[in-house]
Amino acid sequence: MRLAIVTGVLAATLLLAGCTNEEQAKMPPPYSLTADAMGRYCGMNVLEHPGPKGQVILENIPEPIWFSSARDAIAFTMLPEEPKDIAAIYVSDMGAAPSWEEPGAENWIDARKAFYVVGSTVKGGMGAEEAVPFASQGTARDFAAKNGGRVMGFAEVPKDYVLGADGEQDSNLEVESHGKGWTHG
Repeated sequence: MRLAIVTGVLAATLLLAGCTNEEQAKMPPPYSLTADAMGRYCGMNVLEHPGPKGQVILENIPEPIWFSSARDAIAFTMLPEEPKDIAAIYVSDMGAAPSWEEPGAENWIDARKAFYVVGSTVKGGMGAEEAVPFASQGTARDFAAKNGGRVMGFAEVPKDYVLGADGEQDSNLEVESHGKGWTHG
């Protein structure tokens, strides 16, 4: 009887592990950030904005939808009018970024697994609030200790922080910042 229970638990564990690996295998890889990337909401070149970037890859479209901020990539998932057939969401790992002004072209992390610093003194485009993503919870905590804010997961980022208190996308998203207050390392 115990052998049957242990065997059942082991089989279920392997099945769940297989689903997770299968899910990850289906997730398309991130695209490299290039000078051709145009922001979904601002219509401007993504590289013209400092801070973390985002990209969403839909299931049946072979190119990414670019965002000038990680916050805008999160907003895309919350807005009812946006497509819901999301195959992958990536954001810049600011722990691997050379600087706030140069967040990197290849240091993408799965947005749903990232640790975000929300409410820091560091602002995104045009002085807007930013959800600053990190691959490491420890690096996110270090950033928050230096720049203020709270560390949280993707699902915990408050909707009103991303979309504004009225639930509509904030018009200050995707605006230029001078990276004041950015300290890393």
